[in-house]
Amino acid sequence: MRHFSFLKREARSLWSDGRGPILLAIAAGWFLSIGTRMIYPILLPQLRTAYELDLTAAGLLLTVLFVAYGLGQFPGGILSDRFGERLLLILSTAISVLTLILIVTARSTLILFLVTALFGAGVALYAVARYTILVDLYPEQVGAANGVTSAAADAGQSLLPPVAGLIVGVFAWQFGFGFAIPLFVIAAIGLWLVVPSKPPDPPTHETSMLETAEDVLLGLRGLPVVYGTGTLLLGVSIWQAVTGFYPTYLIEVKALSGTLASVLFGLFFALGVVIQPVSGAAYDRIGISWSLLFVMGISGIGLMLLPLLEGFWPLVGVTILLSTLLGFAPVTQSHLILALPENIQGTGLGILRTVSFTTGAASPVFVGAAADRGYFDEAFWALAVLAGLTVILGMITPEANDDVHHSSN
Repeated sequence: MRHFSFLKREARSLWSDGRGPILLAIAAGWFLSIGTRMIYPILLPQLRTAYELDLTAAGLLLTVLFVAYGLGQFPGGILSDRFGERLLLILSTAISVLTLILIVTARSTLILFLVTALFGAGVALYAVARYTILVDLYPEQVGAANGVTSAAADAGQSLLPPVAGLIVGVFAWQFGFGFAIPLFVIAAIGLWLVVPSKPPDPPTHETSMLETAEDVLLGLRGLPVVYGTGTLLLGVSIWQAVTGFYPTYLIEVKALSGTLASVLFGLFFALGVVIQPVSGAAYDRIGISWSLLFVMGISGIGLMLLPLLEGFWPLVGVTILLSTLLGFAPVTQSHLILALPENIQGTGLGILRTVSFTTGAASPVFVGAAADRGYFDEAFWALAVLAGLTVILGMITPEANDDVHHSSN
């Protein structure tokens, strides 16, 4: 009951002062953006058949998606600082509408890869803007607010891929992407109506580009930022590999049907709806070290056990353990936002997310290449080792702002 009361107080505070509808609109857009992106792993078997892709090429397609998403973070951060978050959020949803139309009309492998890259870059514009706008809305609850939007993404990832799988079972694979198009249109309208237009202050003429670059470089040199970026990079690498190949692994190695694999994949993200807000709120109270020990430690155990267990119900248990991996995002990125100087939060976070997501995007293609050579199990054990390294790095990461972590003073 005490924990329930705590969550109730957190929810009431997040909804207060007219901020609730704004948070809801932002979370809904993120629900669609990340949920639609995660349709790719579910439809990977159909895409492999339609375009005659082996596992290495399929991993490369996911890598293209994640690299484009990573590269889009930096310009997204700059544009957010310059033009305001509202414009970026609406622009991102509009790009998603356009690219989804192009995806469902793709006629060649080259077009599929190019449009996939464009879709990933469009979603990236949403990513940084939704983080920086929440800093302004919730200066004392940035972890909890980020946890809510991250939970919305997990809800999208648990609901939209299975829906896509059901649709593909009746119609062609293109409909598995196409059903999201009208939802993005509605999301764009909602963001336009609800999110306030609050452009940042224009830069003064006295501030040169060189001085701005110096400010950014100085802001990125602090130990909390450097160590925090390392934890983000490791977490992203694990997350992209696991989410990219978990359904395929369950089907090809564990001999589950596509339906059961989709159920477990949906369960993985459904649990994140609870894990993400809790891990974000935990970061607000106890900081990055102990929060990462919990989320990455338990998921590392799940990665170690995954190749050893067989059967649906043991795999349900492993999936529950693996789902704690989803808690790394609100912890590491809330830490980085607070560690960065306020005047470069958008640009700085964009740079760090670009570095982390583009570098981490190599993990799916490595896992795919290992799987083609008969080392699918060993690939997941390697990811478990990375989870252990994340825990170690998290324990030595200096806190961004000890004042907000009352338990760590």
